[in-house]
Amino acid sequence: MKPYERTAHYYETDKMGIVHHSNYIRWFEETRVYFLAQAGYSYEKMEENGVMIPVQSVNVQYKNAVRFGETVIIAPKVEEFNGFRLCVSYRIVGKENGDLKATGETRHFFTDTSLKPIRTKSEYPEIYKVFHDNIGIDFLEGQDGHNEDL
Repeated sequence: MKPYERTAHYYETDKMGIVHHSNYIRWFEETRVYFLAQAGYSYEKMEENGVMIPVQSVNVQYKNAVRFGETVIIAPKVEEFNGFRLCVSYRIVGKENGDLKATGETRHFFTDTSLKPIRTKSEYPEIYKVFHDNIGIDFLEGQDGHNEDL
């Protein structure tokens, strides 16, 4: 699987042409949706099957500014998954020079559409497999945050 590539849009920036901090959280969500599509179990399919993954918490550490028109690579990593709770970390690096722009993580849990907790291992084994099979995989590993093949 490949990391997510994103170019900063003008509407995402502030008066200085720097991406506003709130957009990083949106980029994390876009990255999760992209990850699931690549893994063969799209977010749409998950929701059609009545499974939701609410965000429990988010944190971001900003390192270097992302500017209008700049392309970044966002690499997700499933840090923790037990069939009910999920933690995904993210690294955002500049595509051109690999400089670290931000890191962060989101924590989630799995529910049905009425927000009742569910256990994916027994109730949705296909979903369980997608996350379990990707625990610890770092899409930029061994490249100091920069992958020449991107």
